[in-house]
Amino acid sequence: MTWPTPARPRAVTVGEGLAVLVARPGPLEDSESFERTAGGAEANVATVLAQLGVDAAWISRVGADGFGRYLVDHLARRGVDVSAVVTDPARPTGLYVKEPGAGSGRATDLAASASRMLYYRNGSAASALSPADLAEPAAAELLERCDLVHCTGITVALSESATALTESLMARPRRDRLVCFDLNYRPALWAGRVERAPEVLARHVRGSDVVFLGADEANEVFGTGDADRMRVLFPEPSHLIVKNDGNSVTGFSGTDRAEIPALCIDVTERIGAGDAFAGGYLGALLQGRPLDQRLRFGHLCAAATLTGTGDVAELPRAAVLEQLATLDESEWARVDYLASTMAENVRS
Repeated sequence: MTWPTPARPRAVTVGEGLAVLVARPGPLEDSESFERTAGGAEANVATVLAQLGVDAAWISRVGADGFGRYLVDHLARRGVDVSAVVTDPARPTGLYVKEPGAGSGRATDLAASASRMLYYRNGSAASALSPADLAEPAAAELLERCDLVHCTGITVALSESATALTESLMARPRRDRLVCFDLNYRPALWAGRVERAPEVLARHVRGSDVVFLGADEANEVFGTGDADRMRVLFPEPSHLIVKNDGNSVTGFSGTDRAEIPALCIDVTERIGAGDAFAGGYLGALLQGRPLDQRLRFGHLCAAATLTGTGDVAELPRAAVLEQLATLDESEWARVDYLASTMAENVRS
């Protein structure tokens, strides 16, 4: 299959990118070296969209430092338009350290399959995001030409000015554009205004066309993680996708409802899987696929992250995704993700 190649950016993501330092497995104090990589919810979604044949752009702010230059180059090399990324001369690029467990049993060690994230993003360049960034010529042009704009609750929580930015995105004339919002609730980011989080986040959910919610985080913020109850609570979004604790995903599209079970896989790393799911769903949505296939594309892209070692999904070839996403229900239940993708790699 040949994927469509739009003549203009189809999707724009807006939010913080982070440099990631991955420690050696075991207690952080024992790690003498770190692997550098990249993360950040909206940046991750942009890289997935680009791999799915969707022209994607990322709007953000980075510091005038090596980490910021690395982030911009990282996304550009993956086909993401970074022309609207602003370099902030006064604030640093956000950073987090990933501490994988080694399962040694030591008091400060984690299980071999677990990771701990330590964030250093207070006062970051992206925390200064504001509506003024959307008025910059490069950003304004991208937003004017796109079919979809995506942000998350992480960006909402970064600062008051970042909240104003995301609310201004929702207030812009739609002109057939879709606004997408992923709840991504991070209580630590709401320090000092956590009591406002449910109201602010509900406003973003109701003001968006496509919404992603994790059942656990929705329960914490809104008091329920049940998909059907969530649909009653939030009838406004045309597309409401509820991730049911890793077992399945329930999607509502207008009056349609579908629930697709997750693939059976051995999980290597969970970080970034939600972003990959969102990217897969949105890519399939922009390509005009039906609801069940959109949910399957989400699962397949999430599986690429869950079976990898980084935050950013490295997707199988388009032919593999197409073949798996169009299986019937019984065939989908028997999919061996790694075997399917490895077999295709051997053939190619």
